[in-house]
Order: sequence, then structure tokens, then C-alpha cells
Amino acid sequence: MRFVSLLHFNKRSSTDRPLSPTTLLSPFTGRSLGILRHLVSERLPLQIHTSAPKMVSILCALRHHADEVSCCAFSPSLLATCSGDKTLRVYKTSDFSELPFSPLSGHGYGVHCCCFSSCGRYLLSCSTDGSTIVWAANTGEVAAVLLHPARSPLRACAIAPDSSLLLAGACDGTVALWDFPSKTLRRCSAVSEASVVACCFSPCGQMFVTGCTRGDLKLWDTDINLLHAEKDAHDLGVTCCSFAPQFKVDGCCVEFRLASCGQDSQLKIRIVSQREGAACVMTLLHTLTSQSAPVLSCAFSSDGELLVSGSVDKSVAIYDANLGTLLHTLKQHDRYVTAVALSPTMPWIATGSMDRTVNVWRIGDEVSGTATESRQTACRGRKLPGHSRLLVADWSEEDVQTWLCEEGLQELVSIFKDNNIDGAELSQLNKETAAELGIESVGLRGRLLRKTEALKAEQSGSDDPDEFLCPITRELMKDPVIAADGYSYERASIESWIRGKNKTSPMTNLLLQTTLLTPNRSLKMAITRWKSSQ
Repeated sequence: MRFVSLLHFNKRSSTDRPLSPTTLLSPFTGRSLGILRHLVSERLPLQIHTSAPKMVSILCALRHHADEVSCCAFSPSLLATCSGDKTLRVYKTSDFSELPFSPLSGHGYGVHCCCFSSCGRYLLSCSTDGSTIVWAANTGEVAAVLLHPARSPLRACAIAPDSSLLLAGACDGTVALWDFPSKTLRRCSAVSEASVVACCFSPCGQMFVTGCTRGDLKLWDTDINLLHAEKDAHDLGVTCCSFAPQFKVDGCCVEFRLASCGQDSQLKIRIVSQREGAACVMTLLHTLTSQSAPVLSCAFSSDGELLVSGSVDKSVAIYDANLGTLLHTLKQHDRYVTAVALSPTMPWIATGSMDRTVNVWRIGDEVSGTATESRQTACRGRKLPGHSRLLVADWSEEDVQTWLCEEGLQELVSIFKDNNIDGAELSQLNKETAAELGIESVGLRGRLLRKTEALKAEQSGSDDPDEFLCPITRELMKDPVIAADGYSYERASIESWIRGKNKTSPMTNLLLQTTLLTPNRSLKMAITRWKSSQ
């Protein structure tokens, strides 16, 4: 029996449709198995098991998000991150500098998940606002906005390996499946009585798995027919799932490896197998328990040899995926580790946390001191010594000019210098004043305004107590009210949520027994006192 990786086949294609797998699976036929065996023997190199990495060292820390990081994703040349601050940020993996068009701001609420198409041409994101946005990865332009038919909040999204299908899991227990090339909805079907918070495609693209807050894992074909259900796969709920990029072919049997994690503080590896003409079977291979709190995220390396997970205990665990043995435990984050991702081309891991930081790690031998220092300087963002320690309004003219260079706006330095723009003027910048400065390019003005707003949001929101933030918008509440679920929200936000036919709690996903809202006067007074003390 041999490991096969469609990833290696895909890398040789210049498009996002490297392989049409319509005959590979569901159900397996003699012809489809023959195709798989042919790929093994003629077209795809065998994956060689490598020795355990000697060390894991941190390359850099990205601290640009104004709220918790919810997901990370690599393409061959980019790293994308998304956050409860409603934005995505995109970095070049050559030096981990942020691209000029970043951050991407198109969602109305927090962004829960992001992923790249297989060749990196598109970046996808889904949000509490019920939309999945398709971005052009090289420009940041919106290519499509795909709305869930019921506008239900979306918690997870995935794209098929050949970029033919796009999947999104929703809080109402449904999944929406789109034809990706045409951006048309194929089907929206109920797959669970609980919220769908995890989903992923098999490496052949002919099956996908969903995980829900009730704890079940379910395997489906692309017509959303149930192939197998694993009840109570994780006690208290599934949080993430991920297929290894490889599969095995042995005679008339095909096997995949599936990792899942959950609120039970466990990470599990299962074998998903199917024989020709038979039903799919899930067999538990490993149960990994090195983390002491709920495990929130998991991902395989591109060669399938490593499995990485992030936990509420603030740790990142790295395992040998074949043996199920713990190789490393990383403890660099200050709060829950909510996201992990591995580069398809380099020995890198990205980890995101509620501490608003994305750490990038190198697996293996340490890079040279010069290279490390260069990357760390590029990646520290606004934590560099000097102007970053001050509020924007206190920046000098030189601080502002340095910031422009850091954000890729060097062409504006002379204009700002001629007009003696310091931090106080920068903090008051708007469309009208930007035009008065003589910035003729509409695109350049737009980039400047986006960067300025993101900077102000980062500094103004960096110290806001979490209990003063609305759970929906993650913004400081002005008129907090208590809903039937016992949580406090900004009045306008929860009223908009309810008007949008969301009759479930944004926090618990349970049905709200009443839409009555009660003013939280004590919380409002506490927020007022806190603001006056700042």
C-alpha cells in the first residue's frame, strides 16, 4: 500500500483546475481505482517519511489585527489571516511583509475562516454576516460575494482541491455548496441539528466531512448524500477537521486520513476507507491527549507526516502523524490558540491566537542569524521601537513618515513632509483632507484611508476590556442590552441580528426563547467610567 499526494500533481498545473476527479470516487469502480493506481505508479512520486524535526524556532510575530485571530491559511507565496475585527490581512512569505492592499475589509461582522484555492489564485473568507467572499489573491479585489440562502452566520468554509466546489457550514445546521467557476449555488442542505463549525474536502475532492457543536462527524458525497456518520466523535462538540493530502490505494480499497479535534481536549486521527461497491468506514487510529484543554484547530503538513494543533491551554502541539507521538509543544501565545496552518512549500507553521498575534515558526534547523533578524524586523509590524509605542495623536512628523514607509506608501512621504503632517493631523485624516493634500490617485487615497482607519482601530481597541465589547461586532458598546441567552450586546447589533431571521443566540447557537431586550444599565455605567479614566 502506498501514499499518494494529489498536492504534488496539482503543483505542476498553472491553473486552479489541475485534475478533474469526477471518476475517482463515489462509488469506486474498477476504472476509478485503476486511475488511482495509475497515478501511484506513473505520475506521482512516493512520499518519503522524514525524520522528526530537530527543532522549531520562531521566525516572526505579526501583530496587526485589532481583535482575536480566528484562522490562518498559506498559499505557496502568501499567508492570510482573519479576525473578529472583520478584516483579513495578507503577507508575502518571502519576508512576511504585509501587502499594500491589506487589510481586506468587506465583511460586516467578524471573519471566522479563510482558505486559498489550491494554486493560490483566490482567497476565500466567511463571516457571521452570512457571506462568503472570494478575493483575488494578487490584488485584494472582490471577485464574488456568495450569500447563504437563509443569511445564516457561516463558521467554516472549504474549497475542493481542483477548485470546482466551494463549501460553507452555517449556524442553522446547513451547508451551502457552490459551483466555484460559475459562483452559482448548487445546493443548500440541512446536515445537522446543531451548528456546523468545521468542514473539509477529501484530497480527491469527491467527499467532504462536516463537524458540528453536538460532536458528530459526517461524511458526504458532493451531492450531499450521507456516506457515514460518526456519532459523538468529540464530547461537547467538534471544533475543527482536516484531511491529510495523501491517500492510499490497496487493491480495490482506498484510504484517507482524517484529523479532528474538539471540546473534549482530544485530537483524533481516523482512517476513512471504502472498498469498491461497499459503504464508507471510519476507523480510529490515534487519540492524542497531550493538551489539557479544548483543542480548537488542527492541520496536516503538506507531506502528511506532521499534525499540528492549537488549544485553549495556550499551547501548540506538533505530532508525528503516523506514530501519533508528540514531537514538540510550543508555548509562545498569551491566550487561546485558535488557528494553525502549515505552508505547502516551506517548513513553516503559522499559529493564531486570541492574543491578536500570529506567530510564524520554522520547523527544522535554525536559519542564519542575518536572515532571522531580517524577517523578525519585517514581521514585528508596529511593535518596532519608537513611534509605535505612542498613540497616533502623539506621533511626530518623522514618525508619520516612517509609518508610511512601513505600510508601502513611500510615494506619499514627500507630500506629508511638505504639509508638515504629524500624528494629530493623521488621526483626523478623511476623504476631504486627503484630496486637499493633492493625492490625485483615487486608489492611493483609498489605500491611505484604509491603513489610517486600521491603525486607529488597532490603537483604540488594543486595551478595551473584552467584557465591554459587543460579541457580534467586537466593538465597544454604547447601549448594551441583555438578550434572552443572558449575554449583553450592542442594541443595534442584536436587533439587526434578530431582524435578519437569526432567532438563535450569537453566542450559544440555541434558540432565543424571546426577542425581548433588557437595558444593561450597570454595564453601561461601567463602560462610561472606564472611558472617562482613559
